[in-house]
Amino acid sequence: MKVLMMLLAIGLAGSASATTTVLTADRMLNVDDGTVVSDAVVVIEGDTIVDAGKRSQITVPDGADTIALGDATLMPGFMDMHVHLTSDASKHGYKRLAVSLPRAAITGVKHAKDTLLAGFTTVRNVGAPGFADVALRDAINAGDVMGPRMFVAGPSLGVTGGHCDSNLLPFEYESYSDGVADGPWEVRKAVRRNIKYGANVIKFCATGGVLSKGTKVGAQQYTLEEMQALVEEAHLRGLTVATHAHGTSGIKDAIRAGVDSVEHVSLLDDEAIALALEKGTYFSMDIYVTEYILEKGEEAGILAESLNKERVVGQRQRDNFEKAVKAGVNMVFGSDAGVYPHGDNGKQFARMVKFGMTPMQAIQAATINPATLLKQADQLGSLQKGKFADVVAVPGNPLDDMSKLENVQFVMKAGQVVKSQIN
Repeated sequence: MKVLMMLLAIGLAGSASATTTVLTADRMLNVDDGTVVSDAVVVIEGDTIVDAGKRSQITVPDGADTIALGDATLMPGFMDMHVHLTSDASKHGYKRLAVSLPRAAITGVKHAKDTLLAGFTTVRNVGAPGFADVALRDAINAGDVMGPRMFVAGPSLGVTGGHCDSNLLPFEYESYSDGVADGPWEVRKAVRRNIKYGANVIKFCATGGVLSKGTKVGAQQYTLEEMQALVEEAHLRGLTVATHAHGTSGIKDAIRAGVDSVEHVSLLDDEAIALALEKGTYFSMDIYVTEYILEKGEEAGILAESLNKERVVGQRQRDNFEKAVKAGVNMVFGSDAGVYPHGDNGKQFARMVKFGMTPMQAIQAATINPATLLKQADQLGSLQKGKFADVVAVPGNPLDDMSKLENVQFVMKAGQVVKSQIN
């Protein structure tokens, strides 16, 4: 009994003495109120922030491990709300038919590491065949591989022959994507199946797409009735819903159906913006990826018809991004990494500023806004007491030069430093 009590005391003492780490830097961004805190300190115990703010107002515990970053800016870990970690940007169109599901999953391990080292500590993976993203998320959570915190959709849901179907092969192959579901009860069943196998986000395709064979970008696919059934089923289970939607009617019906975020949002009108403002819907607009598609897409195997579609919608999407920002629509950072190389996510920040956002708004779109969208703002999205210690830093002040965010030099996820190149 004495030995047992001694071991218990040792165990309790060990659990009570979590490692304390202190980060210091010349400045920190408070993304909750959009201010800059000078001479900043973040105090971390284990995986959690216990205090953050101006050095003169923070009590630093004795004996803490201090990481002094000097002339640098501390920010919350970035959050990308539209990635495909198991997709390879060098393989598009018919090239993807040669990629097996196990190979895609293994490739996802590399992409997860690249994404984390780029400063993105949380991602929403909006579509992967065979629940490969579920396996990747679980491997990261178990500590088997390095990667960001993942919210995953499993197979994207879509209509027969639509953007989320597999349309490359002729009839005799009877090729369909995992998420094909037609009609209100079929989409409910598909949502239930995705949840059964581990999805904690639902993604569906409301309209045609750029990179799918034979679909028209602006054409609506699911009916309003189908969307309402799908969203209702997901919300009954407490999951948020994202929808791929380029076309105007599909965007508006998706918002009417209650989706939490609309992806791409290329062909807006004033009514769509008004609906988004009324419902509090988030827009996730991938305004960098068009550059990769038009410059590198043909070499990567993107079909000629897809390149033509991108030439039509790319600039319109950017114009509508600026329009939505000016109107005050809720915006989140969504890059569509996987169409272009993982790890280059940060290149979108400068474009968001170029097309209408302030630098602080762009950073908020990749921090507190996604945390709110995912209903995780109590744990993620800002450097506040009680939240996970997800922290990134760059030399100097990114508000003066957003290209600094393309080369994040310090990354901490849940209190663990995974990258440190700031001297």
